[in-house]
Order: sequence, then structure tokens, then C-alpha cells
Amino acid sequence: MRKISYIITLLCAAVAISSCDLTEKMQVDADKAMIFGSASGLETYSYSLYDALPGVTSAYYKESGLADYVSYRMPDDFIVDGAYTAETKTSWSWTTLRNVNYFLDGLKSVECTVDEKTKAHYEGLARWFRAYFYYDKLKTYGAVPWYDHALQNYEADQMYKDCDSRDVIIENIIADLNFAYENIETTSSVGASLVSKYAAAALKSRACLFEASFRKYHGLTGAYSADDLYAEAADAAEKVINSKLFSLNTDEGNVGAYRELFNREEPLTNEVILAVCCSSSAGIYGSQNWHFNSASYGNGNCLARSFVHTFLKKNGKPFTETAGYDLTLFKDEFTDRDERLEQIVRSPGYKKDGKNTVADITNLVAMTGYHIIKFTLDAAQYDNGNKNINSTPLIRYAEVLLNYAEAQAELGLLTDADWAKTIGALRKRAGITGGVTTCPTTVDPYMQNTFYPDVTDARIMEIRRERAIELFFEGFRFDDLRRWKAGK
Repeated sequence: MRKISYIITLLCAAVAISSCDLTEKMQVDADKAMIFGSASGLETYSYSLYDALPGVTSAYYKESGLADYVSYRMPDDFIVDGAYTAETKTSWSWTTLRNVNYFLDGLKSVECTVDEKTKAHYEGLARWFRAYFYYDKLKTYGAVPWYDHALQNYEADQMYKDCDSRDVIIENIIADLNFAYENIETTSSVGASLVSKYAAAALKSRACLFEASFRKYHGLTGAYSADDLYAEAADAAEKVINSKLFSLNTDEGNVGAYRELFNREEPLTNEVILAVCCSSSAGIYGSQNWHFNSASYGNGNCLARSFVHTFLKKNGKPFTETAGYDLTLFKDEFTDRDERLEQIVRSPGYKKDGKNTVADITNLVAMTGYHIIKFTLDAAQYDNGNKNINSTPLIRYAEVLLNYAEAQAELGLLTDADWAKTIGALRKRAGITGGVTTCPTTVDPYMQNTFYPDVTDARIMEIRRERAIELFFEGFRFDDLRRWKAGK
């Protein structure tokens, strides 16, 4: 016993001595080797990058309190006079960027011993997330500091450097997404939960369209003209279109082809390019029902009637061209209209738990009567708490079509063929039969008087109508109004 005790004592002393001199350094080296020394290590670390995406309990209400086409109980402080100051914004955080740049730095280090193709794939993935991060910063702040590596504690000059121009930011976003498109090996993923090369092209079309129109309508100049960026947006969108990997969902399902995109646990990957996924088997649940059906948890988001009036009739004509349209009773508003209207809000025929129900205008759930159902499930069992099992699309093929149509229209290049495969295709899915094969020539006075008084091009006006309806409450409206300088 004494001998055993003596040996244990010696071992403990040896461990104590070695831990002082060696353990910390060895652990750091081991960690880097574990991450960058194999494809499996890179794959494991890359999953942490997805934390930058919206979560399952936040992806569906990014517009709450900000959009003009809904009513709500509490507006965002940003649009309340006197409520917003330089200290209010909480998004001046760079943790996500450091995580991305640490990964990119490691891919270039001596510890990274994987083959060049694998290395390029993961570099493309990381650069997608860097572009995603900087696109958000560009929208929010405009000029911000650009960092292409993880800052060290001795780089004070970099930490406190001046902001880089919008030119620098958009140029690097484009470069990152071009590299991602060329090198990400994933073309599509099971459940659309992983970033693919076409997610890179789609994001590029989104970012370039934003910056192009922001520059055009705000009169900004720089190294890139608005037309330069519109062309980049159209080219990126066309890459997705020409891949032939994606199409609009036209399967009616049990709730309609449009709403089915937001109603399923497994995303419809023919149209959904990237999604944040719920999973009943993994215990990952959203709170869509709770948010949109609760009188206290959500913000009482419901459609403004001025927006409801923009939904076309099935013959492709404006609803507002009919005399007395504004006196139409709720029970009659859905008749012979764009089918997306009754897939976005509760119509007189809406059923929950198999029972017919009308819009809930009590308890401040839907004050205007137009109660949102787009992201919810039609059963009361999901209403209280994080219980939803339906996933939320983040990038859809429909958006890519809209990006392409708008960029081409702004360049003056939109043809009837372009119209038919973009806006026309979206409207055909919604049951609209008129005006789906040729570009419009007449500006709708209701749209002009109510939303866009400065728009005189009928094609651009109808693309804006279509964008608001098709992408309703998916996080685009506030940015769209700002980039068009139409937020007043």
C-alpha cells in the first residue's frame, strides 16, 4: 500500500509540474490541429458559422414594428420621434466576424493540411458568412470598418481605424460571394439547411440590388455606378435561374402552393435555397403560432387595409379600379382575388382544428381584422409556447426571380420573356390569369398615390407591388423602402 501511495504521489507531482509548463500551449496547438488538420475538423467548426443566421424563434418577425404594410401594437424605436439615439442600436457587434475570420486565418495556417479543393470549399463557406455579416452592416450603417483577418490585441491601430467607404464594403462583398460561388462544392442540401453555391449567387443578387437602388435613389456616386451594381445583381440571379435546379412550388398541398412553403417541417427544396429548420425529432421548435396568435406575446401584427387593396383580381386587373372598392365587406374581399391573400391572412373560409373561423379581432391579436397565418400551423396545440415544427425559408427562388426582374427593369432591359418567367410565373402560381406574359404599360394610380408617387414606369411599379406581396413579412420591406427612398 505504501508503494502504491508513493507512486501516486509522484504521478500527481509530475502532472502538477507539467501542467504549469506545458498544458496550456499543448492544448491550444491540439485544438488548432483538430480543427484545421482534417476535413472533419473543418466541417465541425464550420457549423458554428451558422449561428450568424436568424434562429427558429426569430426568423419570421424581423419586420415587426417597422413595416408600413402592417399594423402593430408597438413600433420599433427607430421610427419613433425622439426615441432613437446613437446609444440605442445594439447591432454594433463584431463577434460573428471574428469567428469567421479566425476560421479563414486558420485555413491559411501551417496547421491546415487538407487538400486544396477541400480548403477552397470551406474558405468559400466562410466568405459567404463574412459577406452576409457585412451586407447587414452595409444596410444598417453604410460605411463601416472592413477587416479581413481576426484582430490581435496588439492591433490597436486597426481596432480604432476609420470606417471604410461603401465602395470598399460592396467590393469585398462581391469578391467574397464570387469566390463562394466558384468554390463551394454544395449545390443543394438536404432540407436546405446548408449554404450552397447558389445561396452565394442569390445573396449576391440581393446585396447588389440593395446597393444599386440605394445609390440610384439617394444620388450616391462612387467607384460602382448604380447600373454597374444592377448588372451584377441580374448576372448573379441569372446564374441561379440557369442552373435549372430550382423552380416555384406549384403543388397545392393542403394549404396552397404559396403557404405550403412556410407550413412544412421539411422545406420544399425545389424553391427554398436556404432555411432555418425546426425539427420535432431533435426537439427544435419555433414560436410562430404563439407570436401571431397571442394577445400578449407577439406584437399584434396584422395587415393594413391599404396593402390588402394592392392584391390584384384574378384577371390581373387592380382591385381598386372597381368603383366602391373601399366599401367591400370583409367576407367579400377574398372573392376572385390573388390567392396569396387568403394564404397570408385568415379568410372567411379559414379552418383551424378543422373548424371554420374568422379573423380574430379581439384581445388586440389582429386589430385591423387581417390576421396573419402565413407562418403558422392550423391547430391550437401550437399556440402557446415554442411548439411549432414548421421551418422558415431564408432565401427562396421567388426572391431571385424578383431580384432579376427589378435589376433588368432598372437597366431598361426587361423583356416580355423576362416578365413571363419572373413576375408572370409568380402571379400564375397565385391563380392570376391576366397580364402574365407581357410587361405592363399603364401605371396603377392607386399604387402611385398610396405608396410610390415618384414611380412613372409601369414595370417598376408592378415589380414593387409583386415584391411586397410575394415576400410579405420575410424581412425585406423596411430595407426596400429605404433603398427606394420611399420610406416617408
